[in-house]
Order: sequence, then structure tokens, then C-alpha cells
Amino acid sequence: MGRSVFRFLSRHPETPELLGPEHVLRLPHQSDYRQWFKLRSESRSFLQPWEPTWRGDELTEAAFRARVLRGGQEYASGLAVPMLLFRRDDMVLLGGLTIGYIRRGAAQSCMIGYWMGEKHAGQGHMLAALRVAIPYIQGGLQLHRIEAACIPENWKSIRLLEKAGFEREGLLRKYLKINGEWRDHVMFSRLPEDGEFGKMLKP
Repeated sequence: MGRSVFRFLSRHPETPELLGPEHVLRLPHQSDYRQWFKLRSESRSFLQPWEPTWRGDELTEAAFRARVLRGGQEYASGLAVPMLLFRRDDMVLLGGLTIGYIRRGAAQSCMIGYWMGEKHAGQGHMLAALRVAIPYIQGGLQLHRIEAACIPENWKSIRLLEKAGFEREGLLRKYLKINGEWRDHVMFSRLPEDGEFGKMLKP
């Protein structure tokens, strides 16, 4: 597996583009709407059990425009980096990964969340995305602690985090309202010295 690279788009110098051997992570653009709408629509029953309840206008173009605008504002203010995941050779949309709840000061930490289109799930794309994102979080954003939380029954997400070098820390009771219900979550974290990805940060 080659090293990940992060750089900045020439048209948008303030916007990161994270490149892996076969994947690209970047902030969403308005022109991504059709791909995003199709993938999210096709994957609705697959995604809904693990996400907050979708609003009535969830998939509208107006809601997507607002999402893109909000994502750019959050990135500019240093609060989050909400990215879409693409296959690098043809820029087909695969899913998304958000670096959120960025905290500076003594914490120097963030929370990551992710989703994958149903037809692309189970093919290693999100693990590859984490291989791209983690060096950026630790090297580019200079954050010390990466957190992730998932529902205990979501064994696929738990296995993904374990493969990515995250350590299980404990149970958060009724942590998030998912699909209309307050659900317990398992908390995971990753530090620079944890797992195989730590080697990618060394020259």
C-alpha cells in the first residue's frame, strides 16, 4: 500500500484534497449533487439504521446546496472537514468521511464519522479512506487524538476501526439519537503511536 498524499486544490487553495493510491477525499462541490443523490437514494435502507432520521427534504438539491455551504464554513472556521470519497481513476462517488468536532487547546482531538454506498460496501474502500485521512489528521491538522463511536450491533464498523488501529475505550450510554432512538455507542480512539498507520507519518 502506497503512502497517502494531501495537497491543496489550485482552484480552491483553502480546500484540501487527500489522495491515496486508488481514492480521493475532498470537500463536496455543488456539481456532486447528482452522484450524491443517486448513491444516497439507492442506499437508503442500507444506511438508515445507522444514521439520524432523514428529514423530508434530505435528498433535495436545495438541502445539498446548504450542506455544501455549511461544510465550507465549518472547514474555514476549523470546526470540521466534511469530505466525499471518490474512486480516483474515474471519480465515481463511493461514500463520505467527516472529520468533525475538532477541538484545539489542551484536547487537540476530533471525531470521525463515515458512510459508504451499499453497492460499494465490503470492498475495502473505507479502510483505504482511513489510510488517507489519518496521516492528514495527525500530520496536517496536527491533532493528537482521533475518536469514533459506533452502535454495538454495527460489527462491520467495529471491525473496520479495529483494522485501522483504533482502540476500544468503553460504552457511551444513549449517546446519539439514531433512526429515531437514543442508542448506546462503543467509543474508540486512535493516537499517533497506535497501530500500523503510525509508520506512515515517519519519513
